[in-house]
Amino acid sequence: MPKLRLTLHSGGLEILFSNQKKYALSLPSQDESGAPANVAFLVRYLCDKVMKDPRKDLFVLDGTVRPGILVLINDADWELEGEDKYEVQKRDHIMFVSTLHGG
Repeated sequence: MPKLRLTLHSGGLEILFSNQKKYALSLPSQDESGAPANVAFLVRYLCDKVMKDPRKDLFVLDGTVRPGILVLINDADWELEGEDKYEVQKRDHIMFVSTLHGG
């Protein structure tokens, strides 16, 4: 199965991602059902394969990215791209930014 190469930034969520801010990720090009990989699949993949922190509820709520986390796909708000239905493409740059990190 082909892999998609992505760049991910954890944008304030480093504590959930082993204190790593940037990932070059190889994502399967299809989800579990054989459909093209989308952001919903990416989020599941991150929770299952990448996150080592058991507090996944700080990242996901009801099967999607929880409120308070801004998702950018190639520097555009994911709401403009179809949110979690956006089909991930090779060399996409996806950023998850916590708007609740303080400062």
